[in-house]
Amino acid sequence: MKKKKQQHNSQKRNEEKPVTLGDMLNADLLKQLKDQKQQLKAAEEQKQIEEEERKREERRQREKNKSFEELLNESSMDWKSFK
Repeated sequence: MKKKKQQHNSQKRNEEKPVTLGDMLNADLLKQLKDQKQQLKAAEEQKQIEEEERKREERRQREKNKSFEELLNESSMDWKSFK
């Protein structure tokens, strides 16, 4: 009697667990999807790094091409106090 009850309880436990997508896919396909996810993540990180580098270079070029008037206006020094 106890064995039947234990088997019945274990079957209920297995049925209670929801079936996930990972359980339904075979291992090779799951591995391919994970690899592709890692590649996409790496590509996105590389794209962000390149974008930051481009912005940094653009900022440097803008700073390099400023006129004397722009540099003077940005200066925090009070030039009137040196007269």
